[in-house]
Amino acid sequence: MNTPPPGRGVAIRRREAASPGEWPEQVPPLLRRIYAARGALCIDDARPRLVNLLPPDGLLGLEDATALLADAITKGRHIVVVGDFDCDGATACAVGVRGLRMLGARRVSHAVPNRMVHGYGLSPALVDELAALEPDLLVTVDHGIACHAGIEAAKARGWTVLVTDHHLPGATLPPADVIVDPNLPGDMFPSKALAGVGVMFYVLLALRRRLRDSGHPDAGADLTSLLDLVAVGTVADLVPLDTNNRALVAAGLRRLQSGQGCAGLRALIEVSGRVPARLTAADIGFAVGPRLNAAGRLEDMALGIECLLTDDLAQARGIAATLDAINGERRAVQQQMTDEAEGAVSRIALQDGVAPLVACLFDPEWHPGVIGLVASRIKDRLHRPVVAFAPAEPGSEVLRGSARSIPGFHIRDALADVAARHPGLVERFGGHAMAAGLTLPLASLDAFRAAFAECARERLDDTLLQADLHSDGALEPADLCRGNAEALRHGGPWGQGFPEPQFDGEFDVVGTRVVGERHLKLELALGRTRFNAIHFGGWDGQPAPSRVHIAYRLEPDDYRGGDAVQLVVVHREAVP
Repeated sequence: MNTPPPGRGVAIRRREAASPGEWPEQVPPLLRRIYAARGALCIDDARPRLVNLLPPDGLLGLEDATALLADAITKGRHIVVVGDFDCDGATACAVGVRGLRMLGARRVSHAVPNRMVHGYGLSPALVDELAALEPDLLVTVDHGIACHAGIEAAKARGWTVLVTDHHLPGATLPPADVIVDPNLPGDMFPSKALAGVGVMFYVLLALRRRLRDSGHPDAGADLTSLLDLVAVGTVADLVPLDTNNRALVAAGLRRLQSGQGCAGLRALIEVSGRVPARLTAADIGFAVGPRLNAAGRLEDMALGIECLLTDDLAQARGIAATLDAINGERRAVQQQMTDEAEGAVSRIALQDGVAPLVACLFDPEWHPGVIGLVASRIKDRLHRPVVAFAPAEPGSEVLRGSARSIPGFHIRDALADVAARHPGLVERFGGHAMAAGLTLPLASLDAFRAAFAECARERLDDTLLQADLHSDGALEPADLCRGNAEALRHGGPWGQGFPEPQFDGEFDVVGTRVVGERHLKLELALGRTRFNAIHFGGWDGQPAPSRVHIAYRLEPDDYRGGDAVQLVVVHREAVP
């Protein structure tokens, strides 16, 4: 939504100009300014490559983890990689399975929980099902740090458990044999922003080094062939794109752009209508990732992992078509749930005149696989922390919650505070600063609402509640050209922590028309020059004013071709 939060508007704040630093001639002046505003003052900071990648040294538990894996490979033990039902978990699972096989593992299987059957992560229910596989070693990817009961159940069966995760640990650690997580207390790895797929990739890098030192015949495997999967999981999980993650994502994007990605990702790019040579991190976030995520949200992520593991392009295309259809269903469910949530929020706002400090939303008909998307949408509209709940399964008395937050309000820490003050209220929780998940009984929902609101009153102030939109400043008509648009497209990868460039300025509105019921096409004028613009979700039923102040992205207009550009409006307001 682009509607300002009830009772509070959006403040456009321009980033401060910084010294542009030293740059090669081929880097346009506009990009130099944008990089400098993000703290990148040289080409290695702005466009890091694999040679700049941090070494695995410093990751706590890595020595023991690689010893476990090397021993399992040498002795032919059965390794089962246990994924998670989101895009990060699916790509991490595929990286684990593919990488271990490349490094000589002969007995590697995989498993993933079904959201509606097993719940989150390595649960006791999933452990019971895994018994048929007779594993020797379980390797969790993108989860495990909060799976105490499931790991206890696995250990009780005599299995060895290696946890690879990136989520924040709780007060106690699960009883795994080894844990690798950059966010463990005492871990010295410089980057805490690795996604789950990144952690697994680093484990494989260290394992290859150990195998090379021991003279293993498969120690020369080219693990860079896995970076397409690493890129997709990292971008889709919305972790900060620090220098290290940008090096990983950029390398993976280059593989995808050159058509070297795995069959499944090539098929997903194809079914999403994207052109591989022009693929960007935004395309992963808005087109590829959601189609993969849809399997875990509405069906079974086993289908998504199968797509990532097959080397048969025809099979991959068939699975991708199914995932695309599921994603269409997901969009319809999400839109209905979001409309219902916005209606509830509007009623709350009308009662008090302003938005509440937090919003806790629940509907007994909502789908637990989509509540995270709904929470994110409402968070964007209100600029408030939001928790959306749904029954764990139809008619269940257990609720699954998905929380999304705003800068300055650490949502996982807030849930930890609620759990500490009210023992037994929250059954389980976990996550990050900006996103978290939790489980609680339906009977505890009202008590949770009150406790969460109390926590918010203590932690939120007017400064945090102001929705700021950061701009890279104004552009002159001559700057709004195809050359700059192409430079911005390929100047990334852009994402969390290294935001995609956006600009602001005042324009005259020459013409408007509604597209697809919710979107607004505009013809804008800056001086004597006219520009095409699109404001997705921007039709509010009211005629556009004659002059507007907009925040926008500058993009090549591939549909019109030639020198055409398009301004993608992210916020607009009337100029008095």
